[in-house]
Amino acid sequence: MKTRNLILSALTLSLAALLPTGAFAQAAEFVGPETCKACHPQAHEAWQRSTHARSTRSLTDKQLQQPSCTACHAPQQSRGDRSVSCESCHGAGSLYAKSHVMKDKELSRLVGLQMPTEKTCAQCHDAHAPSLTRFNFVERKARIDHGDKAASTNAGTRADAR
Repeated sequence: MKTRNLILSALTLSLAALLPTGAFAQAAEFVGPETCKACHPQAHEAWQRSTHARSTRSLTDKQLQQPSCTACHAPQQSRGDRSVSCESCHGAGSLYAKSHVMKDKELSRLVGLQMPTEKTCAQCHDAHAPSLTRFNFVERKARIDHGDKAASTNAGTRADAR
């Protein structure tokens, strides 16, 4: 099994070197938060308690039909996910969700795992977003951080994907 995973990783890395940056991410499909939960239960629990998991509760029925609202409040609504879930920030997971890929930090990022940055958050949390306070990336990231605790309890997987 280890040999097979090493061969798969080597082939994936070889292919990645031949493709333009981001090609894997563009080819990936969304797998949904339940797939992520299988290896990252603590991160999933933290997400479920977050405002991202309940992002559509602040919208009216009319707003739920408006792309200008759902682009941020439910980016994967067309796939049946009415929240801001794992892949909204980390990218479509079909190519990196396998455990042997997630164990390899470099490989998982090569095939599409994204580490959210301030720029990622600013796609929705910008000056045009209705809010009473200005978005503070450092403060808000700390409120949704779910990686370090999950990493220490999920032996064999990398859960530092915030």
